[in-house]
Amino acid sequence: MPVKFTKMHGLGNDYVLVSLFEQHVDDPPGLARAISDRHRGVGSDGLILLAPPDSPEADARMIMFNSDGSRAQMCGNGIRCLAKLAWERGLVRRNPMRIATDAGVLSIDLTLDSAGKATQARVDMGAPILQPGRIPVRLAGERVVAAPLAVGTRSLLVTCVSMGNPHAVFFTDRLEDVPLADWGPRIERHALFPEKTNVHFAHVLARGRVRMITWERGAGLTQACGTGACAVGVAAVLNNLTDRMLTVHLPGGDLQVEWVAAEPVRGGAGSPANPAATAGPGQALAPPERSNHVFMTGPAEEVFTGDWPD
Repeated sequence: MPVKFTKMHGLGNDYVLVSLFEQHVDDPPGLARAISDRHRGVGSDGLILLAPPDSPEADARMIMFNSDGSRAQMCGNGIRCLAKLAWERGLVRRNPMRIATDAGVLSIDLTLDSAGKATQARVDMGAPILQPGRIPVRLAGERVVAAPLAVGTRSLLVTCVSMGNPHAVFFTDRLEDVPLADWGPRIERHALFPEKTNVHFAHVLARGRVRMITWERGAGLTQACGTGACAVGVAAVLNNLTDRMLTVHLPGGDLQVEWVAAEPVRGGAGSPANPAATAGPGQALAPPERSNHVFMTGPAEEVFTGDWPD
């Protein structure tokens, strides 16, 4: 039988979403490869299945596959799309809602317009993972911050973060000089990353603004990456380059990212003594259950619906 789908995007990071509340998919990896094909399919960066919850902790489940059919733990842009779809189709009527992912259960707070449509979503992405063995990256130490990484004949400085999926972040003053189509796949499959990695290059414009470009694991060049924007925000703080609240400019648009602090410490925002535990100017401290969490805010849009195959 044909599969009913909805094409959506978050800042141009586009996905085909399929609800499993009323239908079944036999081969999700195969469907992901076929439906994501931009010449013979619908065209997308991947497939997201909106499934009923399998525990009382969540209102729904997010099951995600990259365009190459590989399983993905999480996607910040994708989960905003899923939350919008679940709300506007009446499948979840609690706001904030809780969505189970392969990276854990996340809370999404929707901003609604006068017609009840979701215009923005603020996602509690949880605490970043910085221990190399848990990212994972094959480097020693408590964290990987500005560590040398050989790419061809170049030596780059990488900061590694997991937001439920692995990210390699590099800072540069000239994004236009980065050959991302060449370096991206090399770094994604580098021997240091046993589960491969997402790759981001970022240019810090000010303490509260960053531009970035992305090569996504299993998808390639994309217009935006929500978990990547969060990872860039964390990496910028760890390198004492930005404050904890910032606007991240991606090719597809802007995201707001905040890495909240657990408690005030001496030294001010981005203190070299302890940049990862510092509250920025005017930033409220989070309640204990959300301390050290990263929050991402941005839009999601529905493009069209259809049946696959027709």
